[in-house]
Amino acid sequence: MPKYRSTLAPDSFKGKNIVVTGGGSGIGRCTAHELASLGAHVTIIGRKQEKLDTVVAEIIEDGGSADGYACDIREEDKVKATVAAIVAKHGQIHGLVNNAGGQYPSPLVMITQKGFETVIRTNLVGGFLMAREVFFQSMNTRGGAIVNITADMWKGMPGMGHSGAARAGMDNFTKTAAVEWGCCRVRVNAVAPGWIASSGMDTYDPGTQERIKLLKNHVPIGRMGSEAEVSSVICFLLSDGAAFISGETVRVDGGAPLESGFLPLVTGKPTKIYNGFHRYKAPKVLEDQFKPDQE
Repeated sequence: MPKYRSTLAPDSFKGKNIVVTGGGSGIGRCTAHELASLGAHVTIIGRKQEKLDTVVAEIIEDGGSADGYACDIREEDKVKATVAAIVAKHGQIHGLVNNAGGQYPSPLVMITQKGFETVIRTNLVGGFLMAREVFFQSMNTRGGAIVNITADMWKGMPGMGHSGAARAGMDNFTKTAAVEWGCCRVRVNAVAPGWIASSGMDTYDPGTQERIKLLKNHVPIGRMGSEAEVSSVICFLLSDGAAFISGETVRVDGGAPLESGFLPLVTGKPTKIYNGFHRYKAPKVLEDQFKPDQE
């Protein structure tokens, strides 16, 4: 059976316990697979146990080690209990990937208070609760590394203002935590994916999906990114090779935010896609244009 082709050295995470939230699909699933392929025991967290069980079974079938916990990270008591259960079962938590999130397209004037607060709780409050509890219950005495997932929100996020506000907050939280927790040997960084061809794109309405097909025209390198191209950066930031990196947000976006609009964007042949994830399937909305094996 094919295996994950990571750019990191084999056994880079041997003996390490890593928690990945939102591990039942998309970037979280891909990251869990890569970490497991590198020797980590991976604990994935999500709201639906069935999805977690499927990913855990995939990882075990591929020769890795994993388990899953259903938990709504927006609920403080549930987060406390879930982290306590993980520590009781596995001991030290060496790394946390704060990947869980979600949003929906809408102009600001159409977002209700409930909708705005729900997205903020999912993309910001939940990440804070997970990081705080992992720090408090394990990392404050043993050290570790945290990677938060934000987004390309540097020019605002028109059409998803609730998510943009939450992601900007997570970027700032990353910097604050890096300073406050550094004395405990805890590094905190973030990864900001741009337009990534992930399974979540199939959940959007038809109008949004049509706009998604045009996004590659706004990326200097002429294409969208793969889940594995995000996962590789996450795994590096968790690794020993990133031991002197903290408080940083790494953009994985093909240079898209740098487009000024002053000059027409000229793109040539797209760069080769890195896709180390052997189980990856492009979202249906991009099946015709996103080919991970392209040169």
